[in-house]
Amino acid sequence: MEENFVPVLTLEDLSLRLPGKARLMGIDLGTKTIGLALSDVERRLASPLETIRRTKFTADVTRMIELARNHGVAAFVIGLPLNMDGSEGPRVQSTRAFVRQTAPMAKIPFVFWDERLSTAAVTRELIAQDASRAKRAEVVDRMAAAYILQGALDRLARVTKG
Repeated sequence: MEENFVPVLTLEDLSLRLPGKARLMGIDLGTKTIGLALSDVERRLASPLETIRRTKFTADVTRMIELARNHGVAAFVIGLPLNMDGSEGPRVQSTRAFVRQTAPMAKIPFVFWDERLSTAAVTRELIAQDASRAKRAEVVDRMAAAYILQGALDRLARVTKG
C-alpha cells in the first residue's frame, strides 16, 4: 500500500488525485446485494455493471476488487443511505463499517455519495419502461449504483472545471 493512501476522500480531493483515463466504480450496498456500476474512461457516463449476491464478506469484496482491477478503477463511489432529514441511521453505520473493512484490502480510495431516493428513482424509471417486477428485481441494484455514480460524475465534472 502506498504510504499516503487515504481510504476515504471527498469528491474534491479525489478530483486532485485522479489519473487521466481512470474509471470510477459506483457501489449500491444493500443487505442482500451489492450493485456495481462503472464509468467510462472520460468519467462522463455511468453504466450498470454487475450485481453481487451477498454471501460472505471476503468473497463479496474479493469479487468487487477483482472487477475494479480488471477495469482500471481508480476510486469507488459508494452510496451513503442517509435518512430523508440528512441524519445517519444504522444503514449509514454499516456502510461506513464496510468501507473501513474494504479499503485496506482494495487499496483504492472511497468517496461517499448521498444516495437518498436513488433506488426509488430507478424503480420509478423501470416502472415507466414497463419492466416486469422480476426484471426490476434483477437490475435495480446495479442501476441504482449507476444512478449514484452518475451523480458523482456530474458533480466531479463541475469540480474539475471550477
